Amino acid sequence: MRGTTPNARAVLAMSLSAALALLTAGCAGTGDDARPSGTTASAGRTPGIASAPGSVAVRVAGIDLAVTDAVAHLGPSGGKLSMTVRNNGSVPEHLGMVATSAGGRGELVGAEGTEGTGALTTAGILLQPGTTVTFGGAGGPRVKLPQAARNTAGQRTLPVTLQFGVAGLVHLDARVSDG
Repeated sequence: MRGTTPNARAVLAMSLSAALALLTAGCAGTGDDARPSGTTASAGRTPGIASAPGSVAVRVAGIDLAVTDAVAHLGPSGGKLSMTVRNNGSVPEHLGMVATSAGGRGELVGAEGTEGTGALTTAGILLQPGTTVTFGGAGGPRVKLPQAARNTAGQRTLPVTLQFGVAGLVHLDARVSDG
């Protein structure tokens, strides 16, 4: 990795290892509420997780994360996901990946500037404890949705999976706005 420091390479290696562990654990669930630790479940069926179209709150085991006002703005070439993420937890969080049910991953774009909340790091978009980050706003971080997402235009919601470094995989239904 030319041009990166040993510390940056170490953080990247740890992040990739953690992501692989989360993804592997997420596939090991039994499909009922007696799941092994580290697996994913639908909101509403898991204690500590509440959701409604456009929002989800995760409050379990020291994690206090809320996603609100999630809207998929879809157009002919894909679109963007706007949302507000509040990290009420006591440790930094990172949004590392966004995927849609339509098949495809979103592209994360960091906020203007190179440091602090909303910045794109090797682990994803940084969400410091006690902060709120608005995605899709002026100067803030953005999520560009893949072209495959446009095939869901006309639907009321778009299932989205967000991968956080601490909270893990979080599923929500973003409201859909054509254009």
